[in-house]
Amino acid sequence: MATTEDRKGSLDSPSDVDAVVPDLTAQPRLRPPIKYSTPTAFALSFAARMRFVWTKRFALSLLAGQIISLCITCTNVTTTELQNNRNWALPTTQSVFLYFSLFIMYTPYTMYKYGPKGWGMMVLRDGWKYAFLAACDVEGNFLVVKAYQYTDLLSCMLLDAWAIPVCLFFSWIYFRRKYHWTQILGVFICIGGLGMLVASDRITQKDWEPSNRGKGDAFMIAGATLYGFTNATEELFVRKRPLYEVVGQLGMFGFIICSIQAAGLEHAAMHTASWNGAVVGLILAYTAAMIILYTLAPLLYRMASSAYYNLSLLTSDFWGLLFGLFLYHYHPYWLYFIAFAVVILGLITYFWHDTPEEQGEVAPEAPEYVQKRQGEAQAENQV
Repeated sequence: MATTEDRKGSLDSPSDVDAVVPDLTAQPRLRPPIKYSTPTAFALSFAARMRFVWTKRFALSLLAGQIISLCITCTNVTTTELQNNRNWALPTTQSVFLYFSLFIMYTPYTMYKYGPKGWGMMVLRDGWKYAFLAACDVEGNFLVVKAYQYTDLLSCMLLDAWAIPVCLFFSWIYFRRKYHWTQILGVFICIGGLGMLVASDRITQKDWEPSNRGKGDAFMIAGATLYGFTNATEELFVRKRPLYEVVGQLGMFGFIICSIQAAGLEHAAMHTASWNGAVVGLILAYTAAMIILYTLAPLLYRMASSAYYNLSLLTSDFWGLLFGLFLYHYHPYWLYFIAFAVVILGLITYFWHDTPEEQGEVAPEAPEYVQKRQGEAQAENQV
């Protein structure tokens, strides 16, 4: 008869939820050099380099980044609708549903894989790391939402990009990555695309008057700093631990922190806010988009990097335009499409020299103490 441990199987088996991404243990390939001797040689070598860059893993990274960017747009649209048109401005309470959903989705599976005692050991030994990560994530979300209430759209878009250099810095600390000049160029190209998006919003007068620019800008810089830190730190975790452990613990501690903060800051507003079918539908749409984001983001960290994740988010304003065409009857401005193409070009340039396979080792496994305990349990069952 199969035991409980037999049904769980190996933590690194192909059935694991972490096995939904391409082979992340593949060794870096030899990149073809660019030849400048003749125009023909240059064209042929350039085409060979493009084929080298455009692998299945890169294509999936590019696709995942745009799906995440689309999810960000969905959350922006639903939050704007709730706050401006539905009399429901409870940003911390809104996030409670997200973290609770992540908790009930991933933590039971973690307990199934590790066993209740193994899960308890993990919480006792490593829970402080996830609690700190969750606190930074919760407060980053809170500060960015508050920033939109005080400063203007132009400042929010520009200062939100501060998360990119912060993420690059912490990635360097964690992984000691040596950034090639083509990666730095890719970052600047992406930021150039962001500048075009900002200019488009300015020209089409989508901005608003700030009520307290200094306060709003400070909130946005602090929130973007926390974003960059949490992205790089989560990448460090998911490259070494199973996705269900990291996201499950982020959800559990995020739910606890968010609930306490919502009760302290928004308990009075909960009684005056509107609660009806339309509001519930918007909250469900927001939560669903965020669940997809929080599930895909760790996979993108493994396939590419957290820096690439942040660069991918720069296209969210373009997707917002498409939403606006149908929901608010926006008139598309031609510069949006050029800006989107420029950001995509920057994303390709980022991996022109250093491929996704060269961004760091991916070897997720359960903690040693959990593996040791499961080995002891299996030995006892065989006696």
